[in-house]
Amino acid sequence: MITTIARIIRVSLKPGFRKSRTASLKDLATIRSALLLAFEDCANLPAQRLRLKIENAKTPRELWMLRNDIYLLISQRHDQGIAAERINGLVNVFEGWLDPKHITYIK
Repeated sequence: MITTIARIIRVSLKPGFRKSRTASLKDLATIRSALLLAFEDCANLPAQRLRLKIENAKTPRELWMLRNDIYLLISQRHDQGIAAERINGLVNVFEGWLDPKHITYIK
């Protein structure tokens, strides 16, 4: 029993260990609206499908994973520079919800 407790303490004290918090419906709505705003000028069928995926996502991590799809839509409608600028503008919405090492900017 002591070894189990010691293992739990060692794991919890490791750098980078953070208990993830659960996003409320309001938090998810805030993230969703930022994502939807990023490609609001895209009105084709893939954009409609992506909007549905965003509405069905249940966690900030699932929403973060849809970034690539958003980037592709924007870059097809405009160009890669505008797409990168819009995606990088979303990073601050995800701070505190994801491990900082997973949050990256597009260059």
